[in-house]
Amino acid sequence: MLKVKNLEKIFYKGTPNENVAINKIDLTVNEGDFITIVGSNGAGKSTLLNSIAGVFPVDNGNIFLDDEDITAKTEYKCAQKIGRVFQNPLAGTSPEMTIEENLSLAISKSNNLSLKWGLSKHKREIMQKHLEKIDLGLEKRLTTKVKLLSGGQRQALTLLMATVANPRLLLLDEHTAALDPATAIKIKNLTAELVNSNNITTLMITHNMEDAIKMGNRLIMMDGGQIIYDIQGEEKENLTIEKLLKMFEIKHGGKFNNDRMLLSV
Repeated sequence: MLKVKNLEKIFYKGTPNENVAINKIDLTVNEGDFITIVGSNGAGKSTLLNSIAGVFPVDNGNIFLDDEDITAKTEYKCAQKIGRVFQNPLAGTSPEMTIEENLSLAISKSNNLSLKWGLSKHKREIMQKHLEKIDLGLEKRLTTKVKLLSGGQRQALTLLMATVANPRLLLLDEHTAALDPATAIKIKNLTAELVNSNNITTLMITHNMEDAIKMGNRLIMMDGGQIIYDIQGEEKENLTIEKLLKMFEIKHGGKFNNDRMLLSV
């Protein structure tokens, strides 16, 4: 349902600071895939997700979603089919709006109602039902402004907003990295529940190798703007952190040097 063909993104092209962030990547994502993405700093992980989401134009290649070429589509247009959750809990919601106002926009989007976020008794009942799933008591705080929520509560709300619209594709960019360990576990469990129950095709960047191995049905490792491993099936089921590090060393010709990821294992 997602195809990336010969994708290339170069920053500062033609200058001494030229950086080939994405180097002619090919990737096919099947319906219902939950792919975790790992790699050292500067491997191209976030650039790949940003390219798919239409954040900036790519230099070469094409991106197809449901056989539609979305390569040149703007971020706003891509957002009609693509849900996103960022590392920063402050992103993805409107802080001055209430919980119910934020959720109303997301629910309206799922029903192709553009930005008509008018509130009704029926819509509030839908919100409460969804908020009960995340078990943070937010269903009793519908009129609370989002800026008053904790980072974990806000990230849970963002995740719910990104999935309640039944997106064709969900992009998660280290969405638990800024949270405390206990909250991060809760958000990861919620992620798995929402993705699996709605069969949402998902790409998730993570710096935690254990999460990358345990979550999803495929694991992609990136290095130097390229996909160097695409691990799935029995190979992924039998994968360990030690095996993954060894695979990187063999392909890269050197040790994995991302301290942040190594400290999280």
